[in-house]
Amino acid sequence: MTALAFTRHAETRLNQRGVPPFVVELLDRFGAVRRSCGAEKIYFDKKSEKALRKYFGGARGLRMIEPFLNVYAVFSEDGAVITVGHLQKRVGSE
Repeated sequence: MTALAFTRHAETRLNQRGVPPFVVELLDRFGAVRRSCGAEKIYFDKKSEKALRKYFGGARGLRMIEPFLNVYAVFSEDGAVITVGHLQKRVGSE
């Protein structure tokens, strides 16, 4: 995985929301993307969860990141992480 660039705002949000940086790396690698206003919102969908399950060697391995499956990250056009949060509702139902 390549090192991600986090804005100061994103670093603050990671700390406030208790999200480890490796979760954002997993989002970058396995997450579903939704484009909006030149930025990308990346989140875990069912396809992502299936890929993560395979990556971690089954449902048992997936349990360690299960509390973070509702996390999303917003990336700028240049690939920097702008912010991180927890989904309050399904993406697409906005």
